[in-house]
Amino acid sequence: MRVVFLTAGAAGMYCGSCMHDNALAKELRNQGVDCLLQPVYTPIRTDALCVANQRMFFGGIHIYLLQRLPWTKYIPAPIRRALDWTPLIRLATRRTHATDATQLGRLAVSMLRGAEGRQAQEVARLTNWLAEQIKPQALVLSNLLIGGALPEIRKRLPDTRVVVVLQGDDIFLDYLPEKSRSEAIRLCQDLVPSVDRFIVNSRFYANKMGEMLNIPADRIQIMPLTIDMAPFATESQTQESQTQESQTQESQTQESQTQMGVGRSQDDPEFRLGYMARIAPEKGFHHLVDSFIRLASQPRHADLTLHASGWLGEPNGDYFQTQQQKLESAGLIDRFTYHGSPGLDQKVRFLRSLDLLSVPTDYHEPKGLYVLESLAAGVPVIQPDHGAFGELLEATGGGLLVKPGCVDGLCEAIEQLKLDEPRRLALAQAGQQRVREHHTMERAVDQLKKILFD
Repeated sequence: MRVVFLTAGAAGMYCGSCMHDNALAKELRNQGVDCLLQPVYTPIRTDALCVANQRMFFGGIHIYLLQRLPWTKYIPAPIRRALDWTPLIRLATRRTHATDATQLGRLAVSMLRGAEGRQAQEVARLTNWLAEQIKPQALVLSNLLIGGALPEIRKRLPDTRVVVVLQGDDIFLDYLPEKSRSEAIRLCQDLVPSVDRFIVNSRFYANKMGEMLNIPADRIQIMPLTIDMAPFATESQTQESQTQESQTQESQTQESQTQMGVGRSQDDPEFRLGYMARIAPEKGFHHLVDSFIRLASQPRHADLTLHASGWLGEPNGDYFQTQQQKLESAGLIDRFTYHGSPGLDQKVRFLRSLDLLSVPTDYHEPKGLYVLESLAAGVPVIQPDHGAFGELLEATGGGLLVKPGCVDGLCEAIEQLKLDEPRRLALAQAGQQRVREHHTMERAVDQLKKILFD
């Protein structure tokens, strides 16, 4: 069977959706499926080995020029193809998140119009490539916003199974001006009949997007969020996987306990509170800074330090500087460390260096990969009680939920787990074990193959 993933790049930023698609594509290949990961808009950036195709469709510069300067469609195609050169796209899209919302709205609407939009030539190029060269049995889109070509693809490939993963489409739509947002939602609704199945990672998102896009309930499939566990395996786990599976319950418990705090010295006096996500207001970094300042200013929490890791784009530079200024004014800047945007190995080491992680988002997160990654590293979490977090923590038992946007509640939860080590370690152990058992990429691919081929 041949599967094509169309995944939207995130302009040089580490993107959870891109990394998840990349991991799914790799595991599909491991299980014998002929899978092609095809980027659109911009190249994808992952923290592991990237298996994406080098070809580009709907290159970001190209479609922008077609939108702003429609006459560019008359430029010979070979010349326009030069606009899809990967280094050029990466250079031009460094400030993507600063794009004017009005222009972005017009572009989104045009793209969703497909063959009727200003990017019609690109729609035809993608459709021809799929129908004449690739001929996939299944086509998976990383979101519906890149689905403007689906009606044309349906005409050319009527027997191809079309699956769309919904994972943050609402966040993009909410950024648009109301006129563009309403039109984009209507166009997305028009695309629903072209899709065989929609995949979501939570009941919360199934309900939200089903209502927003008028998707019939029987066409929505909930597939629990998963991660690639291999980078989080300790040496003892790797050796164990090569031996017989039979173990006593006592030895399993002992092994789990020895995995806590990997990368930490037993003599380390710090209690490390961590954050790992994009540095941005909607991710709630400021809530964690405010909570840290309140707690760290107390003598009994003199050992508390704050460690942040994640992508910091140019548009959020002032926001990050404001948070640093708050820490400096409180006399706590020397107890804060920003670790940058790490690769895979650095990310695992960073997580294992923590005692506790929290990403107190303001928006309703449809996924929350960092929750699973933290638990896989043996670190419990504290998250706001909205979006997909409730379902994730119900499934894993690896942390606490607090009232969204409430610094008092966040401080109380941090203090509870900081002072109660047995409870903190119990949450970490439970979360790590359940992620290992129920949220692996192998399980996700088994379920995905049933959706694609049964």
